[in-house]
Amino acid sequence: MKESLKPGIRYEHKFLLPASKTVPALYPESEEFLAMPEVFATGFMVGFLEWACIMAVKPHLDWPEEQSVGTYIDVSHEAATPPGLEVTATVELIGVEGRRLTFAVEAHDGVDLISRGRHERVVINKERFDAKVGGKKKSGG
Repeated sequence: MKESLKPGIRYEHKFLLPASKTVPALYPESEEFLAMPEVFATGFMVGFLEWACIMAVKPHLDWPEEQSVGTYIDVSHEAATPPGLEVTATVELIGVEGRRLTFAVEAHDGVDLISRGRHERVVINKERFDAKVGGKKKSGG
């Protein structure tokens, strides 16, 4: 981690919402999901917020050796967003405690505030993380 990784880092991330990020696309194996409205899926919205947080801190890490993984998310999903709208995530790093990073996150679709909340990530060494996950795969559990 670089010395520049400090609270106050802000980032804004924009994304034109495609149909592939709607509720029916989240689990196409599910008959129930396929019957749901074609709006931004909460699961994809969470990923979009994570993406913005990753981009916010990437210049402050020794990328790609250092990365961050999500460990906690507490966000609302306040309004439905159809495909074709541009969504904007605004994130701010509000806490750095060792390797733990805490963000205030918010998303807007140009019409409504669609999400707000808090997200935590932990800085990892990619090689060590991959080795640990590989060991877990080999042990079968």
